[in-house]
Amino acid sequence: MTIGRKGRRGPALLTAAAALLLTACGTSPPSSPTPPTPTTTTAPSPASDATSGAGRAAGSPAAPGSPSGSAAASRSTPAQAAKPSEPAAEPAAAPVSMQIEKIGVSSELLDLGLQENGTLEVPPEDAGAPAGWYNGSPAPGDPGPAVLLGHVNSLSQTPGVFARLPELTKGDGISVKREDGTSVAFTVDRGEQYQKNQFPTLEVYGNTKGPELRLITCDGYNPDTGIFEDNYVVYASLAE
Repeated sequence: MTIGRKGRRGPALLTAAAALLLTACGTSPPSSPTPPTPTTTTAPSPASDATSGAGRAAGSPAAPGSPSGSAAASRSTPAQAAKPSEPAAEPAAAPVSMQIEKIGVSSELLDLGLQENGTLEVPPEDAGAPAGWYNGSPAPGDPGPAVLLGHVNSLSQTPGVFARLPELTKGDGISVKREDGTSVAFTVDRGEQYQKNQFPTLEVYGNTKGPELRLITCDGYNPDTGIFEDNYVVYASLAE
């Protein structure tokens, strides 16, 4: 169900899909509040025909210009050699798995992109389905909000990978492993519940100065309609 990676885009691309996040959450009611036993889920093989889109070049600021004109030419001291520019920072590798010890989450990550109609792919609703990383967002560890999606439940009414997100509180840890073998740690700042028709696109997807993380699932199950009417978002920052 994955599509080729298209590079990490900015808010312009993210905005197109923001209001449509996780509208396909399972319509079965939440299961028993008893915390599920920690499990490890396995993602399907990633697409082999990944396309090469716009890269996340992280160039260094241009160096200030050297003195010029007669004032510079009249100096008696030898000209200083220009300092070599610093190399561009290497972009972070794509994420492959995540762990949240407090709520017993250990999940591999699907690679999710945009569908042909411009809506965002979501993980399957099968029991034990893993979470997924939206590949139009920064990779965890790069500046900006990396977006991870997961269901609150499955079609079989078993708890989804993000069923216990509301239990996370400020200071809880989240670890993301990347395909180059490195890991990056985040610390939860807060969690917020939003009505889907009032989803705060810029707050969730807008650029940030440093690396941040967004975990998104469904919430607000309405037994009268049989659907989840809200989203729940956990905000996390790079651990110090």
